[in-house]
Amino acid sequence: MEKMNQAMEKVKMLVGMEVDDEPAQEESSFAFVDDFNRNCTLSTKQRLHGFVICLVAGITCTLLSMLVFFNPIKFGITFSFGNFLSLGSTAFLIGPKRQISMMLDPVRIYATAIYIASTIVSLFCALYVHNKLLTLLAILLEFGALIWYSLSYIPFARSMVSKVMVACFDTEF
Repeated sequence: MEKMNQAMEKVKMLVGMEVDDEPAQEESSFAFVDDFNRNCTLSTKQRLHGFVICLVAGITCTLLSMLVFFNPIKFGITFSFGNFLSLGSTAFLIGPKRQISMMLDPVRIYATAIYIASTIVSLFCALYVHNKLLTLLAILLEFGALIWYSLSYIPFARSMVSKVMVACFDTEF
């Protein structure tokens, strides 16, 4: 029975629910997110609904962006917005604090920074610069950064992809 209770506590922590026997936490840099988590507690059903709605909206925006592919400015806006919605959907499952701490994990901090920076650059190029070539290049960078960021959640995926890419593009015979 004790193992069952420990397993339930781990599941609750995974989805961002509060655990009964949590030790008192010190003042952290996530004070705003802690307050947000305390004030916006959602049931498991509400979390799943939020996740599905946000993920479907993100995928829909990303797919609809293909309709305006030949207009890189509109494509960049809808594609980036769809990516942010899809990324934000997981915050419903695990909570915003855990999402941010996972994104800032040393394993994926660079992938996160490059992904967010490339998304901001693509939106900047689409909204302010209005240069189709720069927007298209920024979108390609964003897409590559999204793939690299996503691979950081799969154990050994990035090292495997790196080895495959080196083997494919190796020019020595």
